Amino acid sequence: MGVEEEFLLLDPDTWHSRPAVAQVRAALPDEVRPASRQEFRRSCLEMVTPVCTGTAELRSALLANRHAAADAAARTGARLVALGASPVAEPDVSVTHSPHYRAIAEHYGRIGHDPALCGGQVHVGVPDRDRAVRICTALRPWLPVLQAMTANSPFDGGADTGFDSWRGIANDRWPGTIPPPPLRDFADYERTVAELVATGAMLKPSMVWWYARPSLDYPTVEVRIADVSATAGDAVLLAALIRALVATVDRAAAPPLDVPEHLLRAAHWNACHTGLTGTLMDLRHRAARPAWDVVGDLITTVTPVLAEHGDLDLVETGVDRLRTEGNGAARLRRAAQTPAGLAAALHARANETRG
Repeated sequence: MGVEEEFLLLDPDTWHSRPAVAQVRAALPDEVRPASRQEFRRSCLEMVTPVCTGTAELRSALLANRHAAADAAARTGARLVALGASPVAEPDVSVTHSPHYRAIAEHYGRIGHDPALCGGQVHVGVPDRDRAVRICTALRPWLPVLQAMTANSPFDGGADTGFDSWRGIANDRWPGTIPPPPLRDFADYERTVAELVATGAMLKPSMVWWYARPSLDYPTVEVRIADVSATAGDAVLLAALIRALVATVDRAAAPPLDVPEHLLRAAHWNACHTGLTGTLMDLRHRAARPAWDVVGDLITTVTPVLAEHGDLDLVETGVDRLRTEGNGAARLRRAAQTPAGLAAALHARANETRG
């Protein structure tokens, strides 16, 4: 498994997004720079772990990336902050200077100049692409639960949006950012993507930004549903859950659950809205239930594989922490309700981001 994390670069005085990615990458140590990537928006930096076989190895890689990136940002006068959406303002919404990104900005117009959004992508090794496609279909009922657990973007324009994941809501404006459609195999995937590109909604096949997809670059299933994790510990918990869930659905004898599109989209909207504090749709029974009951069902479902991987204690501890402290959105909201306000909360989040 491996994890890609997108971080905001913020001005520590105004907490506006700061278009400093080129300077930050240049300030990275030579041995770390290959793990960095320049994203669509110049106020975002992506850091990529190597392929890892266990959660301890993954935690070390995530912390090494975060430490190096935070230190490099500080050398340029910026702060590296793990949030799913620009919290205050983004005065400069110009895109990264590359033909690919300029073409996207031109094609999508105003959408291409929205404030920055940052996600966390988890890759799990699945060398057979037909299996990878079937796994993505089988993941559909569980993706809103993961979205609620990882929601980490409650602020926009300096104000509380009323959503735990504003990134999830803003991403709906992009036609390629949707739940994976139910597909049979990789040939079905290729036909579907070609049809979407033919409509003009997507410029090229690589712009399939589904919440789960077979990676075209690696022999993996890539799960893209999460806001970037507030801490490395949150990211490890997410990766352990996703790896166990991928293995669980891959081994299942029953066919994937048939989930109506309208209900799946509504489940994702609700997960973005209330996170873990309200209800989540139990898509297996088509009923709204208390969020923590549905999270409990997820943990029960993947417990045998978690035990097999040696990750059960880690996940149970991480989920207990989520139950006590809340997801990233809840923690940031709580910190912002102090007299020091959002600025102090963002300062604290920058420290948490580094670890």
